[in-house]
This record gives sequence, structure tokens and C-alpha cells, in this order.
Amino acid sequence: MQFDDLSRKVIGCAIEVHKTLGAGLLESTYEKCLAYELGLAGLFYTAQELLPVNYKGVVLDCGYRLDLVVENKLIVELKSVEKLQKIHEAQILTYMKLTGLSTGLLINFNEIVLKNGIKRFVL
Repeated sequence: MQFDDLSRKVIGCAIEVHKTLGAGLLESTYEKCLAYELGLAGLFYTAQELLPVNYKGVVLDCGYRLDLVVENKLIVELKSVEKLQKIHEAQILTYMKLTGLSTGLLINFNEIVLKNGIKRFVL
């Protein structure tokens, strides 16, 4: 699969975090460390951005938060689970649909080799 430059940079930052910390920590730890690496790489990001739901023309705060949004173009959803499930894929696809952002990365840090836990999505 070919990745765009932004996705490659974010994946590089994620690999650096995984190389330093390894697997088995909480998702929140990986999020903070990845945010730090993104900053070092000179990438603009927001963390835990609120995601309201527009339901029949009414904007509702349903408590959804995006783990990371990089350069206002890429949603990064982080996991630290035994295995990525279809529901995790559905979650990021729904986030992409709700935000109108066309690219997303789903990264599971609970892998021995991080590249086995990365999935890229494009709408």
C-alpha cells in the first residue's frame, strides 16, 4: 500500500514511540508520546478533539473525541489491544465520515512489530 507523505511521517513518529516504549502500555501513554514526537517533527496536531454528531440538523455532543488530528487532514486513532477488530475499523471510518476528513490511520501499539498494527483508510 502506498502512503502519502503525511501518513509516512506520522507512522515514522509512531514507530519511534513503539521502538522506545515497546508494547503493553495504556493507549493514553502512547497518545501523549506520539503527540510529543509529532511536535518534534514539526507537525501541527490536536489531541482529544471533540467530535459532535449532526443528527437531523441538530448538533449533539455525544462525548466522542478524536485521539489525534494531524495537520487538519489526518485522523489518527490509537489502540493498545490484543488484536484490532472490525469495530475499530468502523469507528475510524465513522469518525472520518463525521469530520469530512478523507484519510485516517488506525494504530495498535500492542504489537511486537508495529507495522503489523497499522491500517490506513481513505474515503
